[in-house]
Amino acid sequence: MIVTVTDRQHIGRGEAVPIKRYNQSVESVLAQIQSMKSEKNLDRRRIQELLPAGAARNALDCALWDLEAKISGKRVWELANIPMVPEVETSFTISLDTPEKMASAAKSSAAAPILKLKLGGDDVDLARVEAMREAAPTARLLIDANESWSPAHYRNVAPALKGLGVELIEQPFPADADELLETLDHPVPICADESCHATADLSRLTNRYEMINVKLDKTGGLTEALRLTERVRESGFKLLIGCMVGTSLSMAPARVLASAADYVDLDGPLLLARDREHGLYYRDGKIGIPSRELWG
Repeated sequence: MIVTVTDRQHIGRGEAVPIKRYNQSVESVLAQIQSMKSEKNLDRRRIQELLPAGAARNALDCALWDLEAKISGKRVWELANIPMVPEVETSFTISLDTPEKMASAAKSSAAAPILKLKLGGDDVDLARVEAMREAAPTARLLIDANESWSPAHYRNVAPALKGLGVELIEQPFPADADELLETLDHPVPICADESCHATADLSRLTNRYEMINVKLDKTGGLTEALRLTERVRESGFKLLIGCMVGTSLSMAPARVLASAADYVDLDGPLLLARDREHGLYYRDGKIGIPSRELWG
């Protein structure tokens, strides 16, 4: 979904991806965006009050940031007063499959310094990671369980994953059952994804997670993501900047947050057949700075 806003002289754009996991569809997101058309004096502060966190607010919020940058002649990170480093290192996602096929995908991504493996909570999970480690012996490994594990599965595999050099496990349990993490050992740091959308979620995540995955399609835009990342640091969590599968227009606002992150997972355009014009610079696992023609 792409939103365009204009002051009749400058144009700002934002992109968002409806998330089925949260009962969002193209139709529902479009309806939320269209409901804003009749609002007078619409700005970033106002849409925080009018729209819930989610894809619709993300697209509109990022479009308004882009418009503000175009009007002011400044870059978004200058407006937000946050640092921007020339390059950041991103992980590359290996989709859930058989151990053999995942290992083959890892070999095809030999230039990626960090690989993020999707796991499914079945008896083959450990074999998948072992095959990946053999195929990519020097790569750093991250795990995304996508809410698929049981407590027994966690106890079985977590110590072995540490031995294989896995650096984090993302969302092992369903978001409504993550209190289990308070009773289990954490040989590998645990990262919250589905369990954390916005700043209000943080207070219940202490003693459950060591890291938070901030995605703009969850926070409802860069405005709330800036608040959330600040609170993440203040609360003692580490920070991962993630994404849904989208073009560079989706990644650019998240790239603004990535300079100060512990981990970056902004590989969305690499998972598409074709990116948009003026896309982000990707090379050897590193991402450059968005061009003015792209966003911000």
